[in-house]
Amino acid sequence: MKDGFIRVAAAVPSIRIADCPHNTEELIRIAHEASANAARVLVFPELCVTAYTCGDLFFSRALLTSAEAALAEYLQGTADLPMLSVIGLPLIWQNKLYNCAAVCASGKLLGIVPKRNLPNYAEHSEQRYFTPAPDGMHHITVGGTEVPFGTKQLFCCDTMPELQVAVEICEDLWTPLPPSCVHTAAGATVVLNLSAGAEFIGKAAYRRRLIETHSARLLTGYVYANAGYGESSTDLVFSGHCLIGENGILAAERPPFTEPADACVFAELDISSLVRERIRLNTYPAADNPSAYLHTPFTLPLTETPLSRNIDPHPFVPADKTELAERCETILTIAAHGLRQRIERAFARSCIVAVSGGLDSCLALLTTVRAMDMLSRPRSEVIAVTMPCFGTTKRTKSNAEKLCAELGVTLRTIDITDAVNLHFRDIGHDPDDRNVVYENSQARERTQIIMDIANAENGLVIGTGDLSELALGWATYNGDHMSMYAVNSSIPKTLIRHIVAHCAECAEREGQASLTACLRDILATPVSPELLPPKNGEIAQITEDLVGPYELHDFYLYLMLRRGYSPRKIFRLARMAFRDVYDDETILHWLEIFIRRFISQQFKRSCLPDGPKVGSVGISPRGDLCMPSDASGAVWLDELAACRDMVAQK
Repeated sequence: MKDGFIRVAAAVPSIRIADCPHNTEELIRIAHEASANAARVLVFPELCVTAYTCGDLFFSRALLTSAEAALAEYLQGTADLPMLSVIGLPLIWQNKLYNCAAVCASGKLLGIVPKRNLPNYAEHSEQRYFTPAPDGMHHITVGGTEVPFGTKQLFCCDTMPELQVAVEICEDLWTPLPPSCVHTAAGATVVLNLSAGAEFIGKAAYRRRLIETHSARLLTGYVYANAGYGESSTDLVFSGHCLIGENGILAAERPPFTEPADACVFAELDISSLVRERIRLNTYPAADNPSAYLHTPFTLPLTETPLSRNIDPHPFVPADKTELAERCETILTIAAHGLRQRIERAFARSCIVAVSGGLDSCLALLTTVRAMDMLSRPRSEVIAVTMPCFGTTKRTKSNAEKLCAELGVTLRTIDITDAVNLHFRDIGHDPDDRNVVYENSQARERTQIIMDIANAENGLVIGTGDLSELALGWATYNGDHMSMYAVNSSIPKTLIRHIVAHCAECAEREGQASLTACLRDILATPVSPELLPPKNGEIAQITEDLVGPYELHDFYLYLMLRRGYSPRKIFRLARMAFRDVYDDETILHWLEIFIRRFISQQFKRSCLPDGPKVGSVGISPRGDLCMPSDASGAVWLDELAACRDMVAQK
């Protein structure tokens, strides 16, 4: 439950029709197993106490009395479990029979939620037995205890206030306006569905899509427990297909007809992330009449939820190769279309790209060439400028020249060594003092040159800086930081590598062997600003040695900006994602560097040039990241210090 996670479970008991004592024993047994597996919220299928397929046996007073006694037995048998659980059974109220969900916690019955939508078509005949849920909230006496009765109930965890649970039953989900739409608007962050849906061809796939899309639209966790083995097979077969969705993602699934027949499926829901998304999206609805809902508290112990979910160390990069190729192609297309329009609207006769032989300038050049192709204009109107200086190596200079030749763009080589040395004399800087002045003077000289060429050629300067560098502030202010259109500005470094690799694969398929070899050598070259003289002809300045591994920084960037996670939560997930790669101290060290640089370098992002947004994470000061340049990072660093103390104590 700490860090906003809660472990939930959907259970499929193996039941006997109309045998409430046997079924209750199964429910209690499974509840204890789920609790032992750290589940704190558990849902069983619809009418699991009696079986869904009892038919006209639902009219039997003996069965209904047995079901009510079974509920009392279940409460007693689960009284010692730190868990909210929901079971299905028929109950009588005011001489009407209702298909109900009983919400239980620590041996107490918190409320009864009746089914609102009763299907009476095809194989369904629920209206033969049951009455739809009444409007409003009422009370019902069960086992001598009066409890709330109605659909507008939220069960709220007092030790985790963001956890608010609502319940709907089977067909409720399949209607055009499910009750869960209103429940989530009223504050529910987890919806439990007790279901008894028979299995047909294609239904499992539809059910899966339904849970995914519904959880995405409602920004909720959705736990769906479906009836399985033991239900009547007279005309129907029930598969026990259970699903757990979280904001459009299928967090866990028990496929149809899974063995053993009685089992649970578990997942951890990130409740704090769901709440953060609702806050961020101001179009998320609020309840029309929040006072219509009854809020019933329950208590769970505040413990650290063990995580079984996969923590992707590279959240920007899809693991599936086909999906990755599609993402790379989409990003190239978005960026090129943005640049295409900018070229047209600016009436630009050319595009100017500073080419270093590194990854970022390579991608910027590939994007620019694609934009020119879209415009049916000659690639010679792309002017690539390579500007060797103190740190340029033969390898990067050669790759820059080969790339330009293979792409058919105009190449200009301007050695800036003399210009930078003259600048040193002008400002009184000792060239042997290789400090930030030594480095940044080269970056600013390069920017001055390409800006002036753009003036002379009526062209646009195309920026090469990427999302990862800009998040860290790893850019020379008014140097490589500045351009007229920044095509890479929302693409993280870890993904840029794959986009260039995708271009290499495309070139290989098209028989462009020289271009393929050049792109792959660029991919194999260490990332470097090349501002310090080489050592024995090799790159002397490796960026990741200075600012840290980009795979860590991109991981931090995604969780901090996209998910809104705290340093403690980021550290916890980073330990899981990179447990075989980095130790705790390394993760903490670079997380501190990331936080310090991200907060302090906003002034560079506040005046960024235009550039196309390609993903869900952006840092444009005109929309995605409206952040003051003089903010304090004390809150984040203090929490990180607490993480460091925790590690030290262990």
